[in-house]
Amino acid sequence: MKPTILLTGKTGQLGSELNRLLPRLGEVVAPERTELDLREPKKICEIMGNVKPQLVINAAAYAAVDAAETDQASAYAVNADAPRLLALEAKNFGAMLVHFSSDYVFDGAKKAPYVETDSPNPLNAYGRTKLAGEQAIRDSGVLHLIFRTSWVYATHGRNFLLTILRLATQREELSIVCDQIGAPTCAHDIAVATTKILTAIYRQDECRRSISSLSGTYHMTAAGETSWYNFAKAILEGTPTISRDVGWFAAATQGRPLIAKHIVPIPSEEFRSPTRRPNYSVLSNSRLTQTFEVSLSDWATQLQCCIGARNAERASI
Repeated sequence: MKPTILLTGKTGQLGSELNRLLPRLGEVVAPERTELDLREPKKICEIMGNVKPQLVINAAAYAAVDAAETDQASAYAVNADAPRLLALEAKNFGAMLVHFSSDYVFDGAKKAPYVETDSPNPLNAYGRTKLAGEQAIRDSGVLHLIFRTSWVYATHGRNFLLTILRLATQREELSIVCDQIGAPTCAHDIAVATTKILTAIYRQDECRRSISSLSGTYHMTAAGETSWYNFAKAILEGTPTISRDVGWFAAATQGRPLIAKHIVPIPSEEFRSPTRRPNYSVLSNSRLTQTFEVSLSDWATQLQCCIGARNAERASI
C-alpha cells in the first residue's frame, strides 16, 4: 500500500522538487505555509492529526545563514523546535520522519571529507539550530532518515546561483571568497536521490523492519569539491548556453545583460559578513552509497544540467 506523505516546505528549493517527484511513491499532502507555519506548534499538531501520515518529509528550513545571527528565535523555532515536534508526532502515528540538515554543523577544521561519526561543532547560529534539530529527532526515538546536504541551489528561491547572476548584471567585477571549500548541490539531485531511496524502502515486503535497520544520519551532497570563487566562475562560464527567454534565467537577471568581466578571489576576512562559516565543509557520501546504492553526480555536472534547464529530463527513478 502506498504511504500517505506529509511534506513541509513545498514552495522551497528542495520542497518544490520533492512535491513534483513524491506522487510516484504515495499520496502527498503538502500544506501551504498559511496552513502550516512551523513556528506555530498548534498548527503542526493539527495537521498531523488531520493527515495521519505514514511518512513525514520535512523540507522546510530557516536557511538565511546571516539573518539567523540576529533572528535566532525564529531560526530555532523552525530548525530545532519544529523538527522536535514533528518527530514526536510522527512517532505517535508510527510514521517515519525524513529531515534535511546541513554541512554547517561542522567547524571546517578537518582537511578531509567529514563522515557521519565526526563530532559536530557549528560556528554560527544557523549551524547550531540545524544541529539542535538533528539531536531532537534522534532523542525522540522516531524512525528517521536525516540527510545532511551542502550549498544547496536551484533555479528558484534564494541561493548563490541566482545571486551571482543578479550581481553579474550590476557589476563588471565581482569579488568572491576563495578559501571556503564545499560541494554545491542541486536541489533537484537531492530530491531524486531521496525519492529513489524511499521508493526502494517502501517497496519491500517488511517495510517497517527495513526502516528500523536503516534509521540514522547520512550525508547527501554532490561529489567533488570547489570554492565559492570557482563555483561563481563555473556559473558565469555556463551562462552563454542559456537562451535569454528561459523563464528562470530571465527572472534572475530581470532581462538585463550580464556585464561582469572579472571575478576576483578574496579571502574570507575581506568579505563583510556577520557570520563565521567553515573553511572546509565537504561531506563524505560513502555511507549513503554503501547503504542505499545511491550516489550523486559531481558538482560541475549538476550545475551544467541545472543551468542548461534540463532538470525535467534528468535522472529517472
